[in-house]
Amino acid sequence: MNESLDRKKVILGLSGGVDSTTAALLLKEKGMEVTGLYFDVSSGNEEGRRAAEAAADQIGIPFLYRNVHQLFQDTVIDNFCSEYAAGRTPNPCVFCNPTVKFKILTQEADRAGAFHIATGHYARTAYNAQLGWTVRRAASEKKDQSYMLYRLPAEVIERLLLPLALMEHKEQAREIARQNHMNNADLKDSQEICFIADDENYADYIKRHGYSIEEGDFIDKEGNVLGRHKGLIHYTIGQRKGLGITFGKPVFVTAMDPAANTVTLGDHEDLFSREVICSGSFFSMTGSSCMPEILEGARVMAKIRYAARPAPAQIMTKPDGRILTVFDEKQRAATPGQSIVFYLDDCVVGGGFIE
Repeated sequence: MNESLDRKKVILGLSGGVDSTTAALLLKEKGMEVTGLYFDVSSGNEEGRRAAEAAADQIGIPFLYRNVHQLFQDTVIDNFCSEYAAGRTPNPCVFCNPTVKFKILTQEADRAGAFHIATGHYARTAYNAQLGWTVRRAASEKKDQSYMLYRLPAEVIERLLLPLALMEHKEQAREIARQNHMNNADLKDSQEICFIADDENYADYIKRHGYSIEEGDFIDKEGNVLGRHKGLIHYTIGQRKGLGITFGKPVFVTAMDPAANTVTLGDHEDLFSREVICSGSFFSMTGSSCMPEILEGARVMAKIRYAARPAPAQIMTKPDGRILTVFDEKQRAATPGQSIVFYLDDCVVGGGFIE
């Protein structure tokens, strides 16, 4: 790490929302020289820019604006659309964090001579003699966002400050903003997918980006045709509602085959499995897809989706380089495209994309 970087300076991702605003207030209170950085992922989001700039002005910190639309388009949006079109269910935040958000934060920090970067994520960081620099779970299990940060390399985590790490709930962040008379203290939370407008669903968004969506067959696990589906992008593993087909009993999406353009329907018990295979893995210790030797065959806690509870499992590398996770108990609806994330105690050690 460049020793010339100033450890009192920090570049903070400032969205204009209450979380990043409160993070800035807390850092400033500790005597840090904070600069707010707004990422424009849509090339012309004047409303978002004005909100972030107004927050920076109220806090009394410098403000930077960066148009990252093309980078975001080429990485996050293209991946999002192509994954859905292939019958997978991506998590764009997981993809964005290492390829856009934290990449730009570190570049701007280097340019400004700042050692630290910061965000309003609910998570912690820690240095461990065995694991190196890792992301840790937040104090609040309900608010914890460590899952979203598993693809960050150690050299980024070392520089990362997460001021909301110990907060038990969002109301604490709002209260700090209120105490500082911030105009956005009671602003509602942003929508789930930041680049899709509130009045547009993700299927229409994908179609608008030039992807052709074809109807196909609903089938059962024996391959018998049950009816017609309206295109793979409209479904995800575990889905029960909105199928457009009835059987007099609950049925669930249990598999999708993009090559055959089929959606398999089955019973609830068909969704459960002890084994999950992932590819595109990343481990912060190695900064690559290579699993550290200390994790080979190790007992870990693993999450198969953001909202899932971590569950005990064992992980090992298959001969083809993919990672096999064997859970102690069956997990429901492991979904291709989503991430499986591995923890030792409360430290994130790696993860990958579910196959």
